[in-house]
Amino acid sequence: MIKRLFTSESVTEGHPDKICDKISDSILDALLIQDPMSRVACETCTNTGFVLVMGEITSKAEVDYKAIVRKTVLDIGYDSKEKGLDGNTCDVFIKLDKQSPDIAMGVDSSLENKESIGEADKYDLIGAGDQGMMFGYACKETPALMPMPIYLAHKLTDRLTKVRKSGELGYLRPDGKAQVTVEYVDDKVSRIDTIVVSTQHSPDVDMDTLREDVKKYIIDGVIPPHLIDGETKIYINPTGRFVVGGPQGDSGLTGRKIIVDSYGGYCPHGGGAFSGKDSTKVDRSACYMARYVCKNIVASGIAERCQLDVAYAIGVAKPVSINVNTFGTSKYSNEQIAQIIDKVFDLRPLAIIEELNLRKPQFAKTSNYGHFGREDQGFRWEKTDKAQIIAQMAEELN
Repeated sequence: MIKRLFTSESVTEGHPDKICDKISDSILDALLIQDPMSRVACETCTNTGFVLVMGEITSKAEVDYKAIVRKTVLDIGYDSKEKGLDGNTCDVFIKLDKQSPDIAMGVDSSLENKESIGEADKYDLIGAGDQGMMFGYACKETPALMPMPIYLAHKLTDRLTKVRKSGELGYLRPDGKAQVTVEYVDDKVSRIDTIVVSTQHSPDVDMDTLREDVKKYIIDGVIPPHLIDGETKIYINPTGRFVVGGPQGDSGLTGRKIIVDSYGGYCPHGGGAFSGKDSTKVDRSACYMARYVCKNIVASGIAERCQLDVAYAIGVAKPVSINVNTFGTSKYSNEQIAQIIDKVFDLRPLAIIEELNLRKPQFAKTSNYGHFGREDQGFRWEKTDKAQIIAQMAEELN
């Protein structure tokens, strides 16, 4: 019997980095509404009393960037200086340029299209917007086929936000974090070892009340009781007072929570951030596709765990490498599963965009509580509509 602990964290939409992610993705959505072909690489940073939007955007759309920033900040709940940021009065700076023509030239026409490599089709028309490696993952630990630690951590932060916005715990403020440590026995979820919840709050609530309420309304409402035992450690605002939060307590930057956004560190991460980028950027779109592939592999029943890593060269449509790992949980070899993937899924950027409907404005919803495992949001990459054909193809290998 082999025991191990694994920990993942999540943060609320009021965390400084997540404010920035949501602003960047809200700008992306606004541009896509008017011009689905917009090229967007938008980053945001924030600190006490200000928001700066910067990056490269090429689009026919005309949007009021400052209005989007203010609305997003207010929607999150930062509406007074005492909370660390006021969307009504904070300074907003916009510093945007157009996409580099050197990058655009590789995306607009792929190497395959320019050189007519092989039998070119429409999916060879555009190349990857950057080089890099992208990872996808799925496992049978949770109904959403996500690892248990990040799945529960996201549930906790999502619940923190809901009880704040509903007024159920009106003294809570937007900034907050949660962390869950799961004990595994022989790679199976056994119990929860540690839960940590830290939430910003108004100065007039006493800590005993806050801890009692967070335990009752947040933890007890989210964590499955059978996973908690007498040795489970629970820490609620372990430092005590957490009044100064948001950008007043710490600066924020788009793309600084990439492990929170993906699988909580349970599998590798290629390093590229998601938020604020249009779907020609494969560090977003290919990660979504890799998740879609892995989720369908696991949903098909041919593996209990699946990890896919895909690498691209800038300006080239076809991946330069594809690697599958099922960690010994399948009766089929990784090579056999890779062959199935090659037949069922097209991993070229334009094919990914069309398959997953990535020109649709939907990305502000991804910016908090994870880009994956959000089955209630209607994201195409969370569908398991390829599972049956994968199972059939696997059967034919026998």
